[in-house]
Amino acid sequence: MGIKSFQGARRQQTNATDTTPLKVSDYMTTNLITFTPNQTIESVMEAIIKHRISGGPVVNEKNELVGVISEGDCIKQISESRYYNMPMQDKTIEKHMAVNVETIDGNMNIFDAANKFLNAKRRRFPIVENGKLVGQISQKDVLKAAMALKGQNWK
Repeated sequence: MGIKSFQGARRQQTNATDTTPLKVSDYMTTNLITFTPNQTIESVMEAIIKHRISGGPVVNEKNELVGVISEGDCIKQISESRYYNMPMQDKTIEKHMAVNVETIDGNMNIFDAANKFLNAKRRRFPIVENGKLVGQISQKDVLKAAMALKGQNWK
């Protein structure tokens, strides 16, 4: 009596070809909703609700990244304005956005980006090339990439 294999018939191993998109730039969003530092908090909140996003990059007139504004930043401003009984109609996001923004390289491997998401506890990373904002990668984009690569060797 011989040894039976419970693995089934062996298939030829197929290596992921070099054409398989594995870079962040292959999965990043390029059609971004951006904000400007002189925009009011109310207009940013309206855009966040309208476009169903959790925040976005803040750019100057040269499309250079100057910060990121999030739902949390807006909620903090709502709370402070209520606490101090100060209306927030004319307040701009310039003083309320995060300015030390961590970016990610568009040539980075998508799985290294996934690891960076885990370590940094961020929901999104802007991608900057030559000082200009070119896109953004989110955790959902990484999930889409993983699903697109399902069934291939992850290297």
